[in-house]
Amino acid sequence: MRPTRTTVLLTTGLVTLLGIPAAAAADTPSTLYVNNSASAPRCSDTGPGSEDAPFCTISAGAKAAQPGQTVQVLAYKSYDEIVTVDRSGEPGKPISIVMRPNTGGPVRVKGLKVQGASHVVVRGLTSTGGIQVSGSTDIELDRITLASQTEPVVIGAESVDVRVTRSNLLSPVRIEGGSRGTVLGRNQIRGGIAAAVDAVGAPGTIVTNNTLYLSCDAAVSFRGGSTGSGAFNNLIYTSAPKSCVNADPRSGILVGQDSAAGTRADHNLLAGFPADGVVPYKWADVVHATPAALRAATGQGAHDILTANTWDVGPWDRSPNVDSGDSAAPGVLPTDYNGYPVVDDPLAPNTGKDGGFIDRGAHELQDTVRDVRLEIAQNWAPVGTTVQAKAVADNNWPGTLTYRYDFGDGTAPVVTKEAAAEHVYQSPCACTVSVKAITAAGNEAYRQQSIKVTPASPLTTAFTAQPYLPSASDPNQLVTPLAIEVDPRSSTMPWPIVRMDVDYGDGAKEVSDPIITTRHAYKQPGTYKVTVTLQDAKGATSTAERTVQVAYTPAGYVAVAPSRVLDTRTTGSPVQGGTATPIDVPVHYYSSGPHHTAGASAVVLNVTVTGATEDTHLSVWPSGQSRPVTSNVNVKAGGTSSNTVTVPVGADGRISAQLNSGKAALIVDYVGHYQPNTGQRFTPLAPTRVADTRTAGGALGGGQTRTVKVAGVNGIPADATAVAFNLTGTGSTENAHVIAYPEADKRPATSNLNLEPGKDKSNQAIVPVGPNGTITLYTNTGSTHLVLDAVGYYAKDGKALFTPVVPQRLADTRSTGKLAPGATTTVAGIPANAIGAALNVTATDTAGPGFLTVYGHGGTRPEASSLNTRPGETVPNHVTTPAADGRVTVWNSYGGSNHVITDLFGYFTAG
Repeated sequence: MRPTRTTVLLTTGLVTLLGIPAAAAADTPSTLYVNNSASAPRCSDTGPGSEDAPFCTISAGAKAAQPGQTVQVLAYKSYDEIVTVDRSGEPGKPISIVMRPNTGGPVRVKGLKVQGASHVVVRGLTSTGGIQVSGSTDIELDRITLASQTEPVVIGAESVDVRVTRSNLLSPVRIEGGSRGTVLGRNQIRGGIAAAVDAVGAPGTIVTNNTLYLSCDAAVSFRGGSTGSGAFNNLIYTSAPKSCVNADPRSGILVGQDSAAGTRADHNLLAGFPADGVVPYKWADVVHATPAALRAATGQGAHDILTANTWDVGPWDRSPNVDSGDSAAPGVLPTDYNGYPVVDDPLAPNTGKDGGFIDRGAHELQDTVRDVRLEIAQNWAPVGTTVQAKAVADNNWPGTLTYRYDFGDGTAPVVTKEAAAEHVYQSPCACTVSVKAITAAGNEAYRQQSIKVTPASPLTTAFTAQPYLPSASDPNQLVTPLAIEVDPRSSTMPWPIVRMDVDYGDGAKEVSDPIITTRHAYKQPGTYKVTVTLQDAKGATSTAERTVQVAYTPAGYVAVAPSRVLDTRTTGSPVQGGTATPIDVPVHYYSSGPHHTAGASAVVLNVTVTGATEDTHLSVWPSGQSRPVTSNVNVKAGGTSSNTVTVPVGADGRISAQLNSGKAALIVDYVGHYQPNTGQRFTPLAPTRVADTRTAGGALGGGQTRTVKVAGVNGIPADATAVAFNLTGTGSTENAHVIAYPEADKRPATSNLNLEPGKDKSNQAIVPVGPNGTITLYTNTGSTHLVLDAVGYYAKDGKALFTPVVPQRLADTRSTGKLAPGATTTVAGIPANAIGAALNVTATDTAGPGFLTVYGHGGTRPEASSLNTRPGETVPNHVTTPAADGRVTVWNSYGGSNHVITDLFGYFTAG
């Protein structure tokens, strides 16, 4: 028996009479917790039901709940129980059993029974078994999922005011046993053997805005004295079940003779009618085939719609159920199955009652917003300017969105139905303007855009001009030597810049729109005046200028496997006097081969001149610069001569080579390069002998190799990556060449030294260190003795970086007098802070065979030689040597007097 009002009042009186303190209600927590997760705090059905000590079962929470309390259920795994609710709340203070939002999944139970209870809300449960409400009053079942297709929802035993809303029920709903005032709203309900909604002896049953699936009986059935009931705004789909026990025709809406009194139906849509074995209406035992027939006979169904198809009916545009219902029908809810509001589709006519626009069925068609674009008319403006923002939304319905603008300066957002909004900034900022385009259902699209709010000051140009160098993190980046970066972003710019003019002071100019950071590579070092002029969107202009000192930057050495980059014997284009030959030099190796990336500031080459038509010399210098007075290789007519060359790279990634006169074949082998912010540091050494075949190992025969330990010995550390040597050949039996290389089994097709019988010849070589700190020596024919003197090494912990210079002549004794045997000469002009120098030293007009030794000024003269002198020949050699106080000393052996010419190609400084 359900409790009467008197019983409830008596119970309340007993509670008061038994002396429960008035303060107890204030001490009662508003929420009890149920959580059976293994990862949750230990649960107990006899505990307090707090969040830290929750109940294990929903039934335990329901039994403990007091009026006004919520039992919050966490869904991480199924609850193995049929939930029974037999306690009551109070009017306005229901007991609520709800699923906690945003948990692992649905709260799944085996069944639900509400019996003898009142003022109870159950929301969000999923039941795999039947649902029963008996002898209960004011019960709300919301967002319930009935997963069983065989066990129905049953409302009976004189239950009163039971509401089933926004639920998905795979089995029918049966209202029986004298239950009154039942309301079914915004549900999806599937019929089975019985009607989808079957009211038997249940007066006042209201079925409104449901989506019903007709199966073997009726979609909605009122019988057994279910008078005063109603069916409104429902969407009914017919189907063709495989087998049905009921032999009578199936009905969309069935009203028994005993239930017709006071029962109404209108604004329903029956989809898939007519169909075989299905009738739209059976009212008081009379079949009616059309709404018109029903209306003529009963006055009902005046606004019902029948459609032949089911596939074109539903919550989408141009469906007849959209905006065609009765907004004032009994049981209408303000939100649909998904919780979305009732909204007006501007694309559909409002054919509902009195021009209303509620949709028929469980779902209310909503606008969809897919994207929004934000347009800002003044995204760069001074303080005080009115900034206009406009949203352009991609949605289905025009004029239905709400826009929320946030101008990013801490002011309150602007919420408007208009697509545009205005704002005036009060202080400078780099702000982010954002907009949300929001549908009535709360779906939204978002977009943001940066805006620059500047001080209200005049346009004033300012800029920095700094060297632009390769980065250590990306050493293969394309960066040209002698490049600068001009950055005008420190300018005061109240309005956007529409034009920027840069004059680099060397004849090069650049125009850009808008303001950008620019880069420029100069052809040669020097002092330049850089001028930047800005013009803004309001027509104002401003100019600034700065003097820039452009110079080569100290760099580390990058050793690579030697490779040949030019051999004019195969190209048929000899080098010659009067014409410069451009040479591409690679500084990075890709899978397709070596390519120049201009990350290097200088390259190290072995340059060979052969087959000269006359006595001449070769000069090598950076492309784009004037030919210097220096020389690198001297050769006699018909002879072969080679030398190591260190030279800066031109702005176009090339170097130039030219003979003083005549013609000759030119062979260029690439050895390595110097590059800022990468590579190894150099440590100069007083020439130190590391190998001499005259005293150990004997002469090197043609086609043979010899491995020499060079790192980890003689003061050269084991982690050295490359060693600079002076390589001398003596006692050669044939014209031959010598190769020094790192790995014995990977001999390159290059050369380091060209030999002639009866002549001592030397050349400097920078050789990468191979396995176990060794290098390998090879000669192609005959036999020769080799002498190897180390003059420095490259390592991570080396002392110095290399700064290339435009080749320049430091000294020439032809204008001061010969260097006598045993005499020294001091060569100045090297920067005072240099600890080493890369020189080209040439001996000419030699009176007798001998050698020159170059060493740091003020230092002890080593026993090793820097180049060998020969009467009647001009002999050059690349010399890397220590330096002190900006000077080096050249000593002539006792073989004979010499003229000595010293050219500078770069220097080393501590760093």
